[in-house]
Amino acid sequence: MLVASTLAERRPAGDLARLDKMLRHADVVVTARDAGHLVGVSRAVTDFSYCCYLSDLAVDIDYQRQGIGKRLIEETHAAAGETTTLILVAAPAAEAYYPRIGMQRLTSCWAIPRKR
Repeated sequence: MLVASTLAERRPAGDLARLDKMLRHADVVVTARDAGHLVGVSRAVTDFSYCCYLSDLAVDIDYQRQGIGKRLIEETHAAAGETTTLILVAAPAAEAYYPRIGMQRLTSCWAIPRKR
């Protein structure tokens, strides 16, 4: 799924132990399937009360522009709860997508980069 969506460019796709840990410690994981075939996934960390960080949103390139990403976001936000603010950091190639589905741009975001 990571490779089929281009998310592998920004995730440790070759490190299966780390991917396993990322999935096991997520609070919300939503998937989209076509006849059992995984075509989309969202992974989020949330407190189920105030905020929800949607850390991964991936849709297979062959299934993009069909509303799957928007639906994954909606389902993720619903699972986190209506009192949460859903936040994500857009991949550069996807920045134009989020305003089209009604998301608001935030101008200040700060980070401490991973050390490895």
